[in-house]
Amino acid sequence: MEQFLAFASDTFQLEHPSDIDADIIRAWMLALMEKGDTARSVNRKLSSLRSYWRYLLRQGLVTSNPTQKVLTPKIKKALPSFLKEEELNDLLDKAREEGQTDSFTESRDNLILEMFCLTGIRRAELIGLKTGDVDIGSASLKVTGKRNKQRILPFGTALKKSIENYLVLRSDYLDKLEDYPEVEPPFFINAKGRALNPRRVYSLVNKKLAEVGNLSQKSPHVLRHTFATTLLNRGAELNAVKELLGHASLSATEVYTHTTFEELKKVYKQAHPRAEN
Repeated sequence: MEQFLAFASDTFQLEHPSDIDADIIRAWMLALMEKGDTARSVNRKLSSLRSYWRYLLRQGLVTSNPTQKVLTPKIKKALPSFLKEEELNDLLDKAREEGQTDSFTESRDNLILEMFCLTGIRRAELIGLKTGDVDIGSASLKVTGKRNKQRILPFGTALKKSIENYLVLRSDYLDKLEDYPEVEPPFFINAKGRALNPRRVYSLVNKKLAEVGNLSQKSPHVLRHTFATTLLNRGAELNAVKELLGHASLSATEVYTHTTFEELKKVYKQAHPRAEN
């Protein structure tokens, strides 16, 4: 409040709150943003201003509230982190090479990476997959998403080969377990034949992403972002991507169009000789 009242006095020679209108408040907000304050910071200060004017109204010191005519600045949403296409290819090539092995653990871990990258599946959806949800014949997954909503995801030949290799090793591994689970184990199993721990999946992805890029975020959701961004960059229709991701509304998918637009801006600035003129 001291900051605002000092601005009103120094810039407009106004001392009493009753002399201040919405234009003065807007000018103050603009001055804050020009000095480097973020939209979130300005919104916080504007909230204090609104509380102050409500107090003045209750005390009968002013007859109107100019803050009601002032719109809050929009807070810019952080764009999702994602791998560039060459980084994605490096990750997949390495996963496929390491996944074609006789080691059950290595085959499973690299298949997890492939499945994240090539289907856009969520971590909870991947952990919850049952053996019957993976149809090798039709090359499709039956995924149970949020609110138990199911969707069918297709997959290609490369992922099919990785799944087939894993299933052979998984079967052999389960046969050797002394403490075999009483119920049918999930598709992805841990050392005891039971469902994977979410933290174990996160750690796996985090480690692998650290090897291929310089992302600030290194979570399974980054691979979901990468899946969506790659499809849109290559011309996929927005509604189709929405269905593949299992989004309830198109607005949830539209964030990836902003991501691709940011990439387009970077390419434009790098490639066009007059882009900055």
